[in-house]
Amino acid sequence: MIIGHDIAGIREDAAGRASIDVVDPADGTVIGAVVAGDAADVDRAVAAATTAFGPWSTTPMSERIAHVEAIAAGLDRHRERLAATLSAEMGSPIAFARAAQVGVAIADLAQLVDAARMHVERESVSNSLVIAEPVGVVAAITPWNFPLHQIMLKVGAAILAGCTVVLKPSEVAPLNAAIVGEILREIALPAGVVNIVHGDGVGVGAPLVSHPGVDMVTFTGSRVVGESVAREAAATIKKVALELGGKSAAIVLDDAPLEDSVRSVLASCFANAGQTCAAQTRVLVPEQLVEAWQAAAVEVAAGWAPGDPKDEGTATGPVASTLQRDRVQAHIATAIMQGARVLTGGLDIVEPTAGGAYVQPTIFTDVTPEMQIFHEEVFGPVLTITSYATIDEAVDLANDSVYGLSGGVWSSDPRRALDVALRMRTGTVGINGAGLDVGAPFGGYKQSGIGRECGVHGFEEFLELKSVMGAAALIGDDS
Repeated sequence: MIIGHDIAGIREDAAGRASIDVVDPADGTVIGAVVAGDAADVDRAVAAATTAFGPWSTTPMSERIAHVEAIAAGLDRHRERLAATLSAEMGSPIAFARAAQVGVAIADLAQLVDAARMHVERESVSNSLVIAEPVGVVAAITPWNFPLHQIMLKVGAAILAGCTVVLKPSEVAPLNAAIVGEILREIALPAGVVNIVHGDGVGVGAPLVSHPGVDMVTFTGSRVVGESVAREAAATIKKVALELGGKSAAIVLDDAPLEDSVRSVLASCFANAGQTCAAQTRVLVPEQLVEAWQAAAVEVAAGWAPGDPKDEGTATGPVASTLQRDRVQAHIATAIMQGARVLTGGLDIVEPTAGGAYVQPTIFTDVTPEMQIFHEEVFGPVLTITSYATIDEAVDLANDSVYGLSGGVWSSDPRRALDVALRMRTGTVGINGAGLDVGAPFGGYKQSGIGRECGVHGFEEFLELKSVMGAAALIGDDS
């Protein structure tokens, strides 16, 4: 059965429509299909969102919050189904899908609700009344690596702010979004507040970004596609939020706890088969610690051997598609050709399940800034080790990137680690293994993107500010 769009609160009939197969990357089998949308579908969805915007934008915040809390409860109610779906459509190990794919999405909504509760809609600034208003109709384009997490960050923040949404989920992993559509109907979210249009970038993404009825585009994906989105949105001067790629560095200081730093860095790099934009994929290690760090890394990497994602004990599943596998293997082959030394992993792999898109978790050493692997985002389970002589050199190496999304610092002295973290040109830095905090702003410097997601700052991305000059004394006056 082909899954249709969700427009104006109705799951549309997809009979007779062209479709896109959804493939399980663990074995290459087709597990479902979604309709291949087009510009006419986008027009209908934008029209529905436009119609819904007026009443939704004036809905009291308490009611918006109640709807978002109901969405979170729906995710929890369907947790096992969502986890199994995510595992099947993009390869996340089932335990990881349950905790990180679904669990983090629920936590996203809780933090956004807290932000909405604290929101001050009107304030006096100088001699003006300043009002925060919803930006309007939002086009949300989400990726395949953490699809549910990204849907909730964008949709949750937008509708709490009073916006309406047209969501285009990734065609690689769209089945979880279809379940979200079911949840929205279960909770009786008003028709047109959230619309879901399936399809690829050409058929749906491009006409959605350029649509004159869309006021804002929020996109998560590759830097290359992000540039295209920004260019297309510029034609109508839309507000744009972009969360793009990363090539994040972990700096291990000379007093860092060896085992803890190794386990944490490898977890950051290898979790979700390395398909994490904020993964710490470059580790910078003092010259005197390199041999010990390498030996420990090889030992720990053995625990990340690929397995069937349906097994509870699997740490590394397949990457999301055979196309992604081929891209990752091309990066590995280039690194070997350019002189990087393989400590573990590489191009050879025995597939846990036949026909799967597996990549062996790989660690390279002797990696220098002249190599492509030092700079290019692989988006697979590939870690590089580079040695340094001084802290200044380590900071320079960490900042030697067009990206600036994430990073880490390891030291037995947290204040020493903080001093180094403050010198890193990146949107987030974890000290001694601290991971994603969905209550704090997440986003990047440089070519890692524009804007922030999560918590208060993610909520505020979907607001516009209006200054009413001469009205400061009227704050609180509803007349």
